[in-house]
Amino acid sequence: MRKLILTSFLALTALYGYTQEPINPIVTAVPSLSIAPDARGGGMGDVGAATLPDLYSQHWNPAKLTFLNTKAGLGVSYTPWLSKLVKDIALVYATGFYKFGNDENQTISASIRYFSIGDINETDLNGTFVASVSPYEMAFDVAYSRKLTQTFSGSVALRYIRTDYSSTSDDGATAGNAWAADIAGYNESYVMIGQAESLLGLGFNISNIGTKISMDGGNTEYFIPTNMRLGASLTYPLDDYNTLAISADLNKLLVPSRPVQREEETNDEFRARIDEVNKTGPVSGIFKSFSDSPYGFKGELEEITWSLGAEYAYNNQFMLRAGYYNESQKQGNRKYFSFGAGFKLSVFNLDASYLISTAESNPLDQTLRFSLGFDMDGLRGLFR
Repeated sequence: MRKLILTSFLALTALYGYTQEPINPIVTAVPSLSIAPDARGGGMGDVGAATLPDLYSQHWNPAKLTFLNTKAGLGVSYTPWLSKLVKDIALVYATGFYKFGNDENQTISASIRYFSIGDINETDLNGTFVASVSPYEMAFDVAYSRKLTQTFSGSVALRYIRTDYSSTSDDGATAGNAWAADIAGYNESYVMIGQAESLLGLGFNISNIGTKISMDGGNTEYFIPTNMRLGASLTYPLDDYNTLAISADLNKLLVPSRPVQREEETNDEFRARIDEVNKTGPVSGIFKSFSDSPYGFKGELEEITWSLGAEYAYNNQFMLRAGYYNESQKQGNRKYFSFGAGFKLSVFNLDASYLISTAESNPLDQTLRFSLGFDMDGLRGLFR
C-alpha cells in the first residue's frame, strides 16, 4: 500500500497542477525523467530542443553538443522538488561531454540523474516504527553525436533507468529496471532579418524509446515517459554586445491515453479496455498515442504542451531569462512563468531560475533550480 500511495503521489501530485475540471492525464512510471534538470532551460519555460547549445544539451537535445565552441565540459545541477510540501525531495544531475574527430565534428557525452524521494518511516499496523527507507529514481545515459553537414547534427543515446520504491515489508515490491534510447537532430543556419544576421535553430528529440518497467517482479508493467520534443529558436544580435533569443518547444508523450468509461459501459467492460491498453507494447504504444484520445482530435491536441522562452545576453557573460509553460487542464493544468539569470566566464558558468505558477494550488510553485558548469579548456588554460 505504501508503494501505491507513493507512486500515485509522484505521478499525479508532483507533476500536475490542481484543477476543478475533469482530468485524464497520461500517467507514466519514472516521472522524474521529465523534470528539467538545469536552470537555463528551467528559466525559459522548459525550452531546449533548439536553444543555443550548452552543457545541459544532453537532456534537451544531445545533437546540439557538436556545435559548442569548446572541446570538453562538465556540469552539475540541483533542484529542490515540491519544496512547498516537503523538504527532502530533490533532483541531482551531472553531465559531461568531449569532442573529437576531424574538425571536432563528433561528440561523446553522458549524464546521470538521481531523484531522491527523501526518507520515509515505515510502521507496522500498530503504528510502531519499523525502518526508514529512501526510495529513489535514477538514470544514466551515454550519447554519440556527429555533424552530418556543416549545419546539421544527429545524435543517438542509450539510457539505463532504475527505480526502487521497495520497502522492508513483504509487499511484493521490487526495484524496477528499464532500457531506453533517444534519437535527436539539430540544425542551425543564419538568416537575414533586416540588416542583422540572425541564427535560426531547429531541433527535435524523441526520448525514452524503450522497455516498460515493473516494480513488482514483473507482474505489472508500466510505460516510461517516451516523449517527442520539437523546437525552434531565433537569436537576434541587437548590437555588438547584446543579443536576444526567442525559443519555442512543443512536447507530446508517446504513450497510450487512459480510457474514459462510457455511459453504457459496465465496469467489467471498462476494466477490459484498461487491461488491453496496459498490454500494449512500447513501440505499438508510440503509434497508438497519436490517435487514441477518448476526446478525439481535440483531445490529441490537448496532449501537446507548449512553452515559450526568451534569453537576453550581454557580451555572452550576463544573461537574463524568462519563459512560460502551458499544459491543458485535462492533462494536468501545469501553467507557470519562470525567470532566471546566468553569469559566465571563460572557466565556469553559474545559473539560477525560479518558477511562479499561474494555476491554483500548484505544488511546483516557487521551484528553484541551480546549475554550475565548467569549461575544461578554460580550466586547462589556467594551469599552463
